[in-house]
Amino acid sequence: MGPLTGYKIIEVSGIGPGPLAGMLLADLGAEVIRIDRFETAIPGPNAKFDITGRNKSSIRLNLKNDEGKSIFFKLIKDADAIIEGFRPGVMEKLGLGPKECLEINPRIVFGRITGWGQDGPLANSAGHDINYIALTGVLNAIGSKDSKPSIPLNLIGDYAGGTMFLLFGICSALLSASKTNKGQVVDAAMIDGVSSLMSIFSVLSQSGMWNLEERENNLFDGGSHFYNTYETSDNKFISIGSLEPKFYNLLKDKLGITDPQFNNQMSKDNWPELKIKTAAIFKTKTQQQWNKILENTDICYAPVLSLNEAKKHPHLIERGNFIELDGITQPSPAPRFSLTKSDKPKPAPEKGQDNNEILMNIGYSSNEIEDLIKNNTIK
Repeated sequence: MGPLTGYKIIEVSGIGPGPLAGMLLADLGAEVIRIDRFETAIPGPNAKFDITGRNKSSIRLNLKNDEGKSIFFKLIKDADAIIEGFRPGVMEKLGLGPKECLEINPRIVFGRITGWGQDGPLANSAGHDINYIALTGVLNAIGSKDSKPSIPLNLIGDYAGGTMFLLFGICSALLSASKTNKGQVVDAAMIDGVSSLMSIFSVLSQSGMWNLEERENNLFDGGSHFYNTYETSDNKFISIGSLEPKFYNLLKDKLGITDPQFNNQMSKDNWPELKIKTAAIFKTKTQQQWNKILENTDICYAPVLSLNEAKKHPHLIERGNFIELDGITQPSPAPRFSLTKSDKPKPAPEKGQDNNEILMNIGYSSNEIEDLIKNNTIK
């Protein structure tokens, strides 16, 4: 079960943001049918390790021949949404674009995820997360001031600006379709999503509270001594975010700070020196010792953990933040609901694993399925 039980999503296989979007929808109860291609440019993981493939079914379908296209249209006839992440125009060249799909199913939501968007001078250029966050001003803002920009994994472009805005768009369009009976295209461009995520920093910079041209010079970018990471005596790290005055005063109390230079929290001129002094304090104890002193207080504290360490933290264990499927540890479905609780996920399918079941559900017989294999329509 889950809040999206009863919805049917067709995911045209890809990499990155699209598969994660499909996983999140499937985790919440939607039926997600993944259309896997015969050949892929990048080999995918073994199904056992394919976390984003969980809860989905798979049909390996040749979308370049007429019979494959016919099967595609039968699949979308009663579907609620499509997810695809090709360059602009690829689905149109296959004859499977929004125009054709909306003629088959006028209520369908056609979700498109790209980096540059469906139009504009760069629309047909190749790119990756690093390029999208570079162009939008995000990459320039991350890192220390005396080094090159730091690459924040591919969380910001692909997944925050991509997956999450694609899902927001699809769910919004589904709500619209429930009232209007009309589907539509969702153009989820990572550059659009990332720019939206930067709204607060645009506000702060234009009001004179943030320097966009200099890294490590602001409240949340490592510039301040009270919102930062520090090394401990055992060469591990901790994080503090004591922004509010009452939390900052508690930090001073817990660290035994009496130096009057710390009293003027927001004096940016003092921040460089105060960071050095704070670093010296945190270097006197191990990470575990600081955990005992600072965890479960209002300092806004957490140890900096590796992913493997995070899986063993008592708070994440208590909440069931991680689960195991076939011996592979992975995140639990999120968010959580009081009434329509998500079931434990099912492991990802092998490519084409569900060919027969999917085809029979749309009216194909066993003999017809054999013919589809022989004429290179399914694999």
